Amino acid sequence: MDDFRFTDGAAYERFMGRWTRAVGAEFLGWLAMPKGRDWLDAGCGTGVFTELLLEQARPGRIVAVDPAPAQIAFARKKALPDNVVFEVADAQELPSPDACLDVVASALVLNFIPDRARAMAEMRRVTRPGGCVAGYVWDFTGPLSVTRHVTAALRAIEAKAAPIPGLESTKRDALQALFDGAGLTQAETRAIEVEVAFPDFDAYWRAFLDNPSPASAFITSMTAPGRDALRADVEARLPVAADGAIAFVSRAHAARGFAAA
Repeated sequence: MDDFRFTDGAAYERFMGRWTRAVGAEFLGWLAMPKGRDWLDAGCGTGVFTELLLEQARPGRIVAVDPAPAQIAFARKKALPDNVVFEVADAQELPSPDACLDVVASALVLNFIPDRARAMAEMRRVTRPGGCVAGYVWDFTGPLSVTRHVTAALRAIEAKAAPIPGLESTKRDALQALFDGAGLTQAETRAIEVEVAFPDFDAYWRAFLDNPSPASAFITSMTAPGRDALRADVEARLPVAADGAIAFVSRAHAARGFAAA
């Protein structure tokens, strides 16, 4: 399943967009790149992180790539300035020439790439000497996984749902090893924890099921009674406030390193 790709841009933004922005803001603050730098957004999806880059990093230009044509088509509909270019391309074979960008970053992408080492080599290749290669992924193996409530409910019924792509690679030590193996200098990792809220359970559940993923695809394929029972179990596991709102903390792991000067 490492070749799983998101295809529905609107559905992705409804569920994962808010998470991308929350973690991305902390991530960019950690990178603290000077303004005016040239960026590559590797695995840009619908352009949520790209928009955040424009707001927070004030780049000179952004080349944003994703292998899913539907995601790029969705991103191109956004009213973004001329210094942003969206292209259909795979992180394992980037279209950019050698040493042409100051910062190469990937948001919630690396574990979905089949050949992560190859992608890292490509990201390093297009980075200028002294430039930064960075990224963050959800910690899908820890106690603060963003999908933990649904995953626990699926396990309780011994569901044969497809595993999350690149599950083990989302561990912090695995991310450190990936960046060390890419030949980057000063490679380091950190955890980022953020809280995101939904107005009620229905809003959370609709957004989760609409977001294309192995788990949502499996749940959608269930019989109506089975799906209703699972829904009730997930709702019981989520922290629901007196007014019906839902808010919970999830953890991501981030990494950065530098191309040798």
